[in-house]
Amino acid sequence: MSRIGETFAALKAQNRKALIPFITAGDPGKGLTVPLMHVLVEAGADIIELGVPFSDPMADGPVIQRASERALANKVGLKDVLAMTAEFRKSNTTTPVVLMGYANPVEHMGYETFAQAAKAAGVDGVLTVDIPPEESAGVSDVFKAHGLDPIFLLSPTTPESRVEQVAAAAGGFIYYVSLKGVTGSANLDTDEVAEKLAMVRKHCSLPVGVGFGIRDAATAEAVARIADAVVVGSRIINEIETAPEGECVNRVRHLVAELRRGVDAASKSAV
Repeated sequence: MSRIGETFAALKAQNRKALIPFITAGDPGKGLTVPLMHVLVEAGADIIELGVPFSDPMADGPVIQRASERALANKVGLKDVLAMTAEFRKSNTTTPVVLMGYANPVEHMGYETFAQAAKAAGVDGVLTVDIPPEESAGVSDVFKAHGLDPIFLLSPTTPESRVEQVAAAAGGFIYYVSLKGVTGSANLDTDEVAEKLAMVRKHCSLPVGVGFGIRDAATAEAVARIADAVVVGSRIINEIETAPEGECVNRVRHLVAELRRGVDAASKSAV
C-alpha cells in the first residue's frame, strides 16, 4: 500500500477525515517552500499538495495563477520542486506529497525520467490536470510502475460513464472539483456535492477528496461531513500573498490549524 493509502486507512480507523492543503512550490520564495511544508504538517495536514509552477495554469483562478507567476519569477521549475520534496523527506518520511501541475513540464523531462526522479525524491502521487483518463493509459502505467499514484479530477459535469473510466485509471484518491469554474470560486453547495459523491462512490472504492470553494473552518467542516478529504488551495495562497514580510509562515500555520479544527469537528459530531 502506498503512503497515501496508508494515510487514508489510518484516518478511517480513527473515524477522521484528511486535510490536504495546497501551496505552490517557490512561492513566495524558493527558501520558504520546505519550511512551509513542515508547518502544514505541524498545523494538521495529512497530505501535502505541492503545486508545480506553470506559465498557463488553466484550471487555476487568479490567486494561484499569481502564485505560479511569483514562483516562475523565482526561477523555480520541476527539478527544483523535486529537490524541495527530497529536502522535506530528510526529516519527514510519513506525510504523503502529491505534485499537482500540468503535462508540459513532465513531458519535457520525459515520463519515465520524471517518474524515477519523483519516486527517488519521495513523491507519492501526481495530478496532471490536462492529462484526461482517455489519454492517460501509458502515463498512468509509468507512474504506477514506479509506485506513484495517478490522481484524477472529477467535476459536477462529469457523466457517470466517465467516472468509471477515472476509477479504473486512478490511484491514491479521487479529487472531486466541487464547483463549475476555476480554483478560488465561491458558492459551494454541499447538498449538490453530496449527491454527486454518492454516484462517484458507486463506481470507485478510492477515497474522495473535495476541493474548490473551501475557505474557512465552517466550509471545511461542511465538506468533511460528506467527503473523505478536504482540499484547500486558494485560501492558503491568499494568506501567503497578503502576509506582511516575515509573517507568511505564521499566517499559514494559523489558517491550517483553523481548517484542521473544522475538519475534526465534523468527525466529532458524527460520533
